[in-house]
This record gives sequence, C-alpha cells and structure tokens, in this order.
Amino acid sequence: MFRMNHAPIDAVLKCRNKTLQLGTKTLVMGILNVTPDSFSDGGDFVSLKKAVERAKQMAAEGADMIDIGGESTRPGAERITLIEELRRVIPIVEAISTAIDLPISVDTYKAEVARQALKAGAHLINDVWALQGDVEMARVIVEFGCPVVLMHNRKEANYNHFLTDIVEDLQKSIEQAEKSGIDRKQIMIDPGIGFAKDYEQNLLLMNHLHELVALGYPVLLGTSRKSMIQQTLQLPADDVVEGTAATVALGIAQGCQIIRVHDIRQMKRVAAMTDAIVRR
Repeated sequence: MFRMNHAPIDAVLKCRNKTLQLGTKTLVMGILNVTPDSFSDGGDFVSLKKAVERAKQMAAEGADMIDIGGESTRPGAERITLIEELRRVIPIVEAISTAIDLPISVDTYKAEVARQALKAGAHLINDVWALQGDVEMARVIVEFGCPVVLMHNRKEANYNHFLTDIVEDLQKSIEQAEKSGIDRKQIMIDPGIGFAKDYEQNLLLMNHLHELVALGYPVLLGTSRKSMIQQTLQLPADDVVEGTAATVALGIAQGCQIIRVHDIRQMKRVAAMTDAIVRR
C-alpha cells in the first residue's frame, strides 16, 4: 500500500499571474473558512483582520496556497444567498491578495462568486460540485483561464458500484470541463471525502485513491479534521491532528499531490517526510 504506483504529474499550474509547480513535492493548501458555521473553525476568521492574520500565519508556516470559503459545505449546513457569500468572500480575497504572495483559491460552486473573486485577486477555483452546481461555472473558468478543482459529490448517496460510480462521476465532470474549453492541464480532481459518503465508504475510498490518481489528473485530498477521523478516534474536530496526519500520509503514498488542511505546520512536516519516503 505505501508505495506510489504512479509517478507524480510533473507540470506547472498557471494560476493567472502566479504558478504552482507539481511533481517536486506535495503542495499544501491552507483552509481559511470565513463562515460562522463551518464544522471545525466556524466563526474563527469572519473578521477581515483575523482572516488576514490567519492567512499570513499559514504562509509563514509553509502553505503553498490559501483556500477561502464563504459558505459551509458540511452536511446539513444551511445554504446562503449569493449576496451573502459575496459579502463574506470578496473583501477578504482583496485584502489577502495584497497581504501575501501566494495563489488564492476560492471554495465555491456559484459562478458569480467565482467571477467576482477572480476579479478581486483570486487565482483558482475549488468547486465542490465539479461544475454540476452552476451551469455558468465552466464559462467563468475559461474566461479567466484559471485552474479548477473538480470535487466528487452527489445529491443522494445512492451508488450501484461505489468506486466505479465515483470514477465515472469525475470523468463526466472532466469531460464537461474539457468540452467547455478548460485546459486539461488546469484541472485537478478531489475524491470528496465526507461528501455523499458514509463512514465505511470514506474508509474504502481512502484505500483506493490510487484509482483516481490513475485518471491522470493531479489529485487534491481534503480529509482535514473530517468526521471520518473524529468517528474513528472518538475525538472532537480540534483534537484529531494525528488522524489527519495518517490520512495525509496514506494519500501521498497513493499519489495525491495536493493536501487541503487546517494545521499547516504539522501537515507540512508529514508531507515532507512522506515525500522523502515515497518519491525515491
């Protein structure tokens, strides 16, 4: 299991006026939720000052990019309006884009949020509905020529063949992206741990991440503090750093090239150690 079955994709993501080099090391995406109700850090960084301070801290700890989210996507979270999401996200994107010299990702499925965030200084889009949540999203990605993360998700967790269905769902979004004119070299995929999957399914998917890596697109893994880990360790979200570390190491060993995490300093070390082992 702890052997990289696929050589890392050696490529450069063109994040508008910035770049991200894939293939030399695992990239670390720092999570910055500017929401009052996210499952782990809801309410911690809703003010502009605290959000900028946190972004600077993550940059100092070694994050390669920052992912800003204005709407909680945890199971059962209340949907918010376009206006409210813009109110939360745009001022923070503007402030952080001038405060740190890192690519900024925006976690949204709404095309208008993506468009205004990119105008405000964002560099890539992390779409939790993989272009299926808003028919205009692909057009925005093409317009700005930015990278996009396509995360696996479903409205109903009804699967005929779990792993096969996930691969096929992602292939559908990839095909849609490329037909819309999105450069395949700008596409990343995310298995969607914790989204439309129960506990056992999440564990099963963690053991088969290499099947997504085999699709030939950089895989971003977002397991940080998630319920799968909390349930296994019987601990709250703010006390599962070791469990997150285990999932990060396993993901990198199977070929994941980007990790999306809360605890930058610790996971940067986990990634560096795992890279030293599996990239030989």
